[in-house]
Amino acid sequence: MVRYVYDFREGRRDMADLLGGKGANLAEMTRLGLPVPPGFTVSTDACRAFLTTGAEPEGMAAEVSRHLSELEESAGRRLGQPDDPLLVSVRSGARFSMPGMMETVLDIGLNDDSVLGLAKTSGSDRFAWDSYRRLVQMFGSTVMGVDSGLFDEAMTLLKKAREAPDDLHLTAGDLAGLVETYQRLILDETGRPFPQSPAEQLRLAILAVFRSWNGDRARLYRRRERIPDDLGTAVTVQRMVFGNLGPDSGGGVAFTRDPATGRPGLYGDYLADAQGEDVVAGIRNTVPLTELERLDPDSYRRLRAHMDTLERHYRDLCDIEFTIERGTLWMLQTRVGKRTAEAAFAIAAELVEEGQISQEEALARVSGDGLARLMFPRFDSAATGEALAHGLPASPGAAVGAAVFDSAEAVRRAAAGERVVLVRQETTPDDLPGMVAAEAVLTSRGGKTSHAAVVARGMGKVCVCGAEELTVDTRARRFTAPGGIVVEEGTVLSVDGSAGAVYAGAVALVPSEAMRFLETGERSGGVVAAVAGALERADSIRRLEVRANADTPEDARRARRFGAQGIGLCRTEHMFLGERRKLVEEMILARGEAERERALAALLPLQRRDFTDILEAMDGLPVTIRLLDPPLHEFLPDRTELAVRVASVAQPDPHDVELLDAVNRMHEENPMLGLRGVRLGLLIPGLVAMQVRAVAEAVVARSRAGGSPQAEIMVPLVGAVEELRIERAEVERVLAEVSRESGIPVRCPVGTMIELPRAALTAGRIAEEAEFFSFGTNDLTQTTWGFSRDDVEAAFFSAYLDKGVFPASPFETIDADGVGRLVRIAVEEGRSTRPELKIGVCGEHGGDPESVHFFHAAGLDYVSCSPFRVPVARLEAGRAALAEAKGSDSR
Repeated sequence: MVRYVYDFREGRRDMADLLGGKGANLAEMTRLGLPVPPGFTVSTDACRAFLTTGAEPEGMAAEVSRHLSELEESAGRRLGQPDDPLLVSVRSGARFSMPGMMETVLDIGLNDDSVLGLAKTSGSDRFAWDSYRRLVQMFGSTVMGVDSGLFDEAMTLLKKAREAPDDLHLTAGDLAGLVETYQRLILDETGRPFPQSPAEQLRLAILAVFRSWNGDRARLYRRRERIPDDLGTAVTVQRMVFGNLGPDSGGGVAFTRDPATGRPGLYGDYLADAQGEDVVAGIRNTVPLTELERLDPDSYRRLRAHMDTLERHYRDLCDIEFTIERGTLWMLQTRVGKRTAEAAFAIAAELVEEGQISQEEALARVSGDGLARLMFPRFDSAATGEALAHGLPASPGAAVGAAVFDSAEAVRRAAAGERVVLVRQETTPDDLPGMVAAEAVLTSRGGKTSHAAVVARGMGKVCVCGAEELTVDTRARRFTAPGGIVVEEGTVLSVDGSAGAVYAGAVALVPSEAMRFLETGERSGGVVAAVAGALERADSIRRLEVRANADTPEDARRARRFGAQGIGLCRTEHMFLGERRKLVEEMILARGEAERERALAALLPLQRRDFTDILEAMDGLPVTIRLLDPPLHEFLPDRTELAVRVASVAQPDPHDVELLDAVNRMHEENPMLGLRGVRLGLLIPGLVAMQVRAVAEAVVARSRAGGSPQAEIMVPLVGAVEELRIERAEVERVLAEVSRESGIPVRCPVGTMIELPRAALTAGRIAEEAEFFSFGTNDLTQTTWGFSRDDVEAAFFSAYLDKGVFPASPFETIDADGVGRLVRIAVEEGRSTRPELKIGVCGEHGGDPESVHFFHAAGLDYVSCSPFRVPVARLEAGRAALAEAKGSDSR
């Protein structure tokens, strides 16, 4: 029979797939001898079985009952007994941390009778009724589906009637009345009473946590974090300990290092006379964890010792939840903490210096996405002016956007292309869609461990929390800053998550420290030194070369500074834009061979100069030059504008008439599948010869100047080996001709882009003529999926992502099953024909971290990406090699 339930004493940290992260880490803390309230975990197997069938898996209820009996026996009390009742919490705990995305129910076991027993044994009527109202509120919204806003409204009305600034100022009688109000709400909204049976409460709470795995916010978070939908969540059932017993009790969240900067030390928040959920919810402003040393020195000392134990054991930043019950410290959770990109690099480097981890492990703990975030610009301190307000720097970075005051408005405006800043008193899990849509999050309450801070850091969003100077009125859709300054919805704000400051208007940006290092090579210590060390280690172990997509000498020089080992894609069509467009027009409109040759002759020196400058910038490194790819009509004026111009005057310009005739003649219903790429070279006389001669003469010029030019010629959009054979013959004819004329041998390898399914499927034949392959994954994705990228991304990609048709846009991350299979086929068949075949990729996927891992595994020789993604690709290429050596996935 399948087993579904495990005592904390039976688990280990490496059982997270079965017990979830929370259950596995509670078991690990129990094994370490830390003060963990006893309990048990219902496994992810049970959740998956329940979600598949909609019913409790056979045997699960009996296992839960048996483990509950053992818990009752060890406590000497029964769940919900009328006198001195045992109470438990029910919490979610997935394999990967999903803070606040699923459900929690505290104080299971309380009912109309046991609340009186709890009041008697605790000596506090207020504590008992406060615990009971929490249970009814959580259970009502989480398990019974009542709108949580109704409970919040009832609490707000009660506090207003009692003139109470917060819930601590409500009496036991107030809270008892609130319980009755909540119970009436549940009955009115659901037609069912709040269950008085403790066993039924427990059963329904466990199933509600299972269901929450497929809740909207959990699904959205998983999509955002690329967490698979089929993992399911475990459920931990744990004896309650109480932080709401008075001023000598409380709850807190602690980090062994600063999750925003990575600096060593004790960081976190504490809230006296509160349960743990109050700390992250931001309903009352917390105090810094260091204040606990004054409030309860003994608990503070024990907490520090436990934190040191955990960081040494996990060898990483640990995120810890704890409760103090009348002077007794209890550890409720630990996990490897979420952190900003800056903190990730800093902590990894510091742990290497401390001898806790190796350089390889440090490399595995950082990411290309994190490096990309560090490259984002920062605000110019000389241009900020006076801040509207200051708060806690919860997640660093700089962001500018229009203020919005609810999640739905953030989503609506962002979908329309507007940048927004989500402003709230505090965020809740229901605000996740707005947080995803926003550039930054600003709250007037909460600390560095609040929901807003934790989720924003995990997503790499800029966040300032606890800006207490602001009075946020979400109903009026505005906030008031010091000095009576009123900021209405739509006002542009600049949020500095590194300094914890908020400014009116759009503040100017300057390059980040990481970008300055990449541009100049100057190391300033701190995170820059950590980034430099990670890149050096990645470069020392990676197999993949990293090239850049660059069309100008400026881009080529920048790419080289960023560590590019050549150019994997130089697009010649970009050289025909601007003033040169007129020459292309002349070539297209040419009435005969002589006119066409004159136009091509005029283009030749311009192309030659372009190639010479790029080869100089990349001297000694390969430069792959793609022959003209797009349809020629792209170099002509817009068809509709021309037609209007010709039709709107009695005597139109003859040149316009001639242009319109050419545009109409060249018009195609689907130009991306029409006359372009190799087809242009086969049908437009002289075009290939002009471009190849420009390349060859540039090679000659650089050779005479003492350089070492390494030009490669790439033919685009080949679908049949015959196309490449014909075009290659023309290429080699021109190369030989220039060699004879100059007296300098010109050797340029000739290869092709693999960007059509047929090319991938016939790669063995194509390799007979191609000396190298470069996958054009943008077009290969379009033609494999049957997508027109310009149309589908706006038309239905968001719906496809919501429905889980694909986990990420296939234009951003390689579709490993479809497009990726074609890549693997082409690699295998191409090298079966030509074992020494050089193979790379030059589509946008070359700079995507997840795709880099795929290309490494597929056996490519290099990736090529935009210059600004080169450092990202270098880092991920190293991590891919490391993962392969370890037989795992370091992503």
